[in-house]
Amino acid sequence: MMTQTQENEVTDYLIFQELPLDILLEVKDHMLSQIADIQLQKKLDFENAFLNVKKSWDGEFKMVSYFLFSPAEIPLIVKKIIKEKFNVLLKKSFIIGLVFFGINLLLIYLSKSQEEYRIFFRLLNGLFLLTMGMVWFFNIKIWKYMRTDFKYKGKCFYTLYQQNVGLMVIVTISMLQLLGKNGHYAYQFFRTQNTSEIAGTLITLLVPFILQSSMIFTLLNFFEHKKTLKRMQNFLQSADN
Repeated sequence: MMTQTQENEVTDYLIFQELPLDILLEVKDHMLSQIADIQLQKKLDFENAFLNVKKSWDGEFKMVSYFLFSPAEIPLIVKKIIKEKFNVLLKKSFIIGLVFFGINLLLIYLSKSQEEYRIFFRLLNGLFLLTMGMVWFFNIKIWKYMRTDFKYKGKCFYTLYQQNVGLMVIVTISMLQLLGKNGHYAYQFFRTQNTSEIAGTLITLLVPFILQSSMIFTLLNFFEHKKTLKRMQNFLQSADN
């Protein structure tokens, strides 16, 4: 039977490896199971069994660069998990973004005038800003867990989704700027067959799509972060006591 002190030693080792807490807890469970198996099979004490396990995991903790996630190097295992999870979220974001892209095209054809489409265009993009504002307002309790300077024991992130705030701010500011536009190039292209401004039309269609997809991505990240924090609630409460 492993003691609490021995479990804490494994935890401290993984904190030293700079794993986000959600990944850390998963790795910790695997390590504890491996240590117990080695102790049983090889008749070793905890320290020697733990040493064997650390050697088997050593390659996973090698520090590598991943500039899309962090300017600083991160453990290889974290990079693998981030790429896997974020690829899924990106696909979902672009699929939902395509739905809103279709809605935008529909609004062009439903609008009776350029002025009416301008209102629809701003309402559609304003909906994203309203959603973002409501998400932040109704999740005040976890604001501190979104800050990149708020770390578990001052050393590791709480979840791999925690570095999401910077992207949220950039996308929100960009969406605010988009509200000042009216989408007239796209309206003229589809409703009046004005093909003299192809570049303007592409920008008018693609920029909202990219910003909307990016905001959806940040929102999906936020909800994954919140869900992960909820799963770790018991651990966090016991750690604070």
